[in-house]
Amino acid sequence: MLAAASGPWIRRASAQAPAVSHGVMSGDVIANRGIVWSRASAPGKMLVEWSTTEKMTNLRTVQGPMATPGSGLTARVDLTGLPAGQSIFYRVSFQDGKTRSEPVAGKFRTAPTAARDVRFLWSGDTCGQGIGINPEFGGIKIYEAMRRLQPDFFIHSGDTIYADAPIASEIVSNGQTVWRNITTEAKSKVAETLDEFRGNYLYNLMDENIRRFHADVPQIWQWDDHEVINNWSPGLDLNNFPSYKVKDIRMLAARARQAFVEHSPLRTESIYRRIPYGPLVDVFVLDMRGYRAANSENRQTVESNATAFMGNAQIDWLRKALRDSKAVWKVIASDMPLGLEISAGAGLWEAVANGPGPALGRELEIARLLRGIKQDKIRNVVWFTADVHYTAAHYYDPAKAKFTDFDPFWEFVSGPLNAGTFGPGKLDETFGPQLVFSKAPPAGRSGLLPTAGLQFFGDVTVDAKSRAMKVVLRDMSGEALFTQVIEASR
Repeated sequence: MLAAASGPWIRRASAQAPAVSHGVMSGDVIANRGIVWSRASAPGKMLVEWSTTEKMTNLRTVQGPMATPGSGLTARVDLTGLPAGQSIFYRVSFQDGKTRSEPVAGKFRTAPTAARDVRFLWSGDTCGQGIGINPEFGGIKIYEAMRRLQPDFFIHSGDTIYADAPIASEIVSNGQTVWRNITTEAKSKVAETLDEFRGNYLYNLMDENIRRFHADVPQIWQWDDHEVINNWSPGLDLNNFPSYKVKDIRMLAARARQAFVEHSPLRTESIYRRIPYGPLVDVFVLDMRGYRAANSENRQTVESNATAFMGNAQIDWLRKALRDSKAVWKVIASDMPLGLEISAGAGLWEAVANGPGPALGRELEIARLLRGIKQDKIRNVVWFTADVHYTAAHYYDPAKAKFTDFDPFWEFVSGPLNAGTFGPGKLDETFGPQLVFSKAPPAGRSGLLPTAGLQFFGDVTVDAKSRAMKVVLRDMSGEALFTQVIEASR
């Protein structure tokens, strides 16, 4: 097996120096700040040098924290006092005593304070269904297609790893090897220990396309279920999963969350947060996983603790943050779609939708939120998500809904990045979603490998002059499949 910390990207100044082991990454970039993340091969102090020129003139050095075994050897620095609307070039090294590793470079662009075009991408679902890094296929090459577009930032909509999906050396179908994976010890079983969860993130970072993308494009990360286990909620009974020795779902989720925070470029411990990106775009990142009640039949007639999905505190935060936003476009980064029926098995529902009829169960929480957005006269709200492993455009129309007290809005779905392709799903009528476009496997053919070409991401541009938003759904080569232009309401 290949060790996750080995590979040609490691550069050492000496045999004793802790090296940058898995590349660099930036994230949660705003007008005057940006997180820089990296991981060391051994304990060492993180050093970040940055400049506004690629030649690294007028270099400034920021001393970061120690990368230690307690943090999985990861470390991050929040660069502050940055100029707005400026390309920032940085390089990361680690130091042990007087010995310093060779630096690894990255870049990002801070948010503007004056209107300019803004471009961002989104997608989700990396290394699912046993589909890992296949060098014969070119690795996880959809990341290279995205990198070539040079967006301002990328929203990873969740399932950043598949902690519940071991990766074998081969995928065999009908007696034929159809896919060959790089393998590691951490990916040989389901993740239960903290180090096994960490190893899932390190596995993904073995891919050259991902490391190159992370160095060039700042990230906004959220989580969904596979960072822990498929369809997890506090009510999940791990006694029904023989592959798990750990039977406490809360313990498993706590270890998973720690590994997620360690390996993502988050500024805060909270996954739900607002990322302002200039006068045209505010991004509102949701956490539909960490505050939910147990998955149920989802048919309750009254909102209560049993129907919690995002939870009252997060709903109240979101409504206030939307009210306070001065940006033209309010981008909702949602880890699950609102109107697609997603089963959690045995009559249980995994997301919001629960079949035909009026608002019930978790739909009551979403109805309250949508009603509030209308009452507060919040305009230009667009939802972006992944999760379901195909791409689609949905228009939510109150004139065709069972619950009607909301303003119409768009929801766009795109994924996976490197996982089996499924779908299409069934739309629930409660909030009136209308299918405008989708691309998914042909009927009866689900779980397709990336070789089928059905891996997807979304591409959004907000035009500074017209203030219009253009959403393009793209395949793994970057080819445009569908385009929707939305004019901004004034």
